[in-house]
Amino acid sequence: MQVNSIEFVDDKENVMKIISALLLLGALFTGAYAQRPRSMDPQPDPAAKAAAVKPAPKSVKAKYEGGVFGYKKTMEGTLTFDDTNNRLLFKDKQPPKEISIPYEAITQAFADTQKRQPGAATVASAVPLIYSLPARFIKTKVRYLTIQYVDPDSKVSGVTSFKLENKELLESVLVALAEKSNMALRGDVYVKKKTDDPTKTPN
Repeated sequence: MQVNSIEFVDDKENVMKIISALLLLGALFTGAYAQRPRSMDPQPDPAAKAAAVKPAPKSVKAKYEGGVFGYKKTMEGTLTFDDTNNRLLFKDKQPPKEISIPYEAITQAFADTQKRQPGAATVASAVPLIYSLPARFIKTKVRYLTIQYVDPDSKVSGVTSFKLENKELLESVLVALAEKSNMALRGDVYVKKKTDDPTKTPN
């Protein structure tokens, strides 16, 4: 009976050693896995992205949302690539109001999306809650072309935006503007390419 007891104790110790060894190996493996370098997500190729976008029309319907000195009110009109004069030109429906932004003055541009309630849904939400509850959840995506620029006369920087009809149109206009303004894609924003002389803008 004493011999069997000793064998039982030895077996128990062996089992405990095996369990401890397995736990130690598991901890080492977990630490090694956590410390291994993570694979970086591939960055989108700007050239491939531009090739996938449809060519932008020369003129598009747009709504000016403010940001240019002297033009505080919103206006609906036409946004045009005036390549002859190297500028982005906005014309109001009621001439002679025009907003001109030279290509060389543009330093950044990006697409912005906001969720807004349509006018009909806003009116419907004003009625008693029991009837207007569904209208409160109705929202549509509004697309904006946002531009940062440096005014060539005052040398003061500003930010303006133009509301466009849809995502596809916004992407095409943004890519075209980036090419004409000599901007490069950095993340989700197009920025002016660097030049050797910081006092000059690239052609």
